[in-house]
Amino acid sequence: MLNVLRIANLTLLILFPIAWFAPLMRAGLLPIFGLSEISVISGMQALWDSDVALALLVTAFALFAPYLKTIGLALVHFDLLKDKTLPALSWIGKLAMADVFLIALYIVVFKGVGIGKVETGWGLYMFTACIITSIVISALTPRAKANT
Repeated sequence: MLNVLRIANLTLLILFPIAWFAPLMRAGLLPIFGLSEISVISGMQALWDSDVALALLVTAFALFAPYLKTIGLALVHFDLLKDKTLPALSWIGKLAMADVFLIALYIVVFKGVGIGKVETGWGLYMFTACIITSIVISALTPRAKANT
């Protein structure tokens, strides 16, 4: 079981960057003008121009937290980091779920206003799946480590 968790976790090192550049949503002011694709990276680029504090927060939640957790879990899986770090790694990874929640909230609010049009993109599902997979891996790791 530990080998499966190792492979799944290492796969996340590849999938997270893909999810960051994948379209989270397509949004436009009016349907006749077409829709612009928004990804984690393009959203952060826009934030850096308008609100640096929020950009730092989103960067921490969307990029650093899940990637740091994934690297930390890989180190635990290969016995390069002590198992005592698992609770901290689990907590760090849950911060990224807050980012998914905020994206979903923005979509609901924007749709509720009725001025523009928002469609969810496949990147939102991929990013959410990566975060949930990471949470599951961290939940299963202590039991898998105990069985080895």
